[in-house]
Amino acid sequence: MDLKGRVALVAGGTGLLGTAIARALAGAGADIAITYLERKDAARETCAVVEGLGRRAFSVALDQTKAEAIAPAVEAVKAHFGKIDILVNNAAWNISIPFPDLEALDAAVWDRLFATNLRGPYLLARAAAPHLKASGSGRIVNIASVAGLNPGGSSIAYATSKAGLIHLTRCLAVALAPQVSVNCVAPGLMEGTRMTSRLRPEQADGARQRAILKRAASVEDVADQVVAFCKSDSVTGQTLNIDAGVFFH
Repeated sequence: MDLKGRVALVAGGTGLLGTAIARALAGAGADIAITYLERKDAARETCAVVEGLGRRAFSVALDQTKAEAIAPAVEAVKAHFGKIDILVNNAAWNISIPFPDLEALDAAVWDRLFATNLRGPYLLARAAAPHLKASGSGRIVNIASVAGLNPGGSSIAYATSKAGLIHLTRCLAVALAPQVSVNCVAPGLMEGTRMTSRLRPEQADGARQRAILKRAASVEDVADQVVAFCKSDSVTGQTLNIDAGVFFH
């Protein structure tokens, strides 16, 4: 699919990865809407990057743990651009809790992680689905984590929420076919992101050491894969991990 003139909604469009995804999609010709939680200045910066590439930009505040806020945010994007062709579910939250510390992983933390990382993406996909279907070639790309494929990451709840997002990708691929394709990128450790900053130092060091390339995953590689999934006309229900070659051992 040619992305020129398409409209992409990037949920979680601030921060290092969100901006990289917005930049990559804009570089491929798409106009960009982003959601942000509290960082309005960061949202302006991302929009400025998009506009610097000659594409239109729009931002909307959204706390995707609040189910009632999701549909109005999606409709605001539709009203601004007239359509939505692409949804990228990048917004997420994590907190560092060692796996053995079950007492620290209480119901409130569990619920916040799942509301942000799994329920939010589902409700965004649900709200965007009519617009994506109307596009005739809609795309959803979910951003999961290598922690959803192996027992690791910042906490048990984070890992299982991302595992759920990977399976949600498969289920939505079935539910929205043939008008919409749904795929997933599962990054490993990415330097400079807020998610990585919340890891314990030994967790981040362990991820670097496990990578056979002895480096972190490239934010640009993740963003480029989002674009590749959006351009593809015959790939759906797939998850690609980008982690510099992490094999758990």
